Amino acid sequence: MTRFTAKAVERHIRKNHPGCPDFAVTYIVERISERDWQGRSLGAAVGTTMQGILRHVMTDYDSLLLAGIDRIEARKRVQPRINALLAVWSKERKRSPIPSDEKTSLE
Repeated sequence: MTRFTAKAVERHIRKNHPGCPDFAVTYIVERISERDWQGRSLGAAVGTTMQGILRHVMTDYDSLLLAGIDRIEARKRVQPRINALLAVWSKERKRSPIPSDEKTSLE
């Protein structure tokens, strides 16, 4: 039985996918840490989970299936979008600077 702690999963995501939004990190951590990965590595678990979430939530994959498109063909059609999103998540997020007038009100 292969299980990963939430802490280990979060550390892996933040290191390898620093552009992943915080809400997505939380969701992915939950999904991964609650199941048995049957000997798969942490990287494989994260990759599989991210691919699945992006496929079903951020593409028209399910609509393609409902329209009668074969599963393999539907995956081919949405994979470029998934790859693009993963590329964004693999880069460090650029934080917007706080405007100077707001900065003083926060201090």
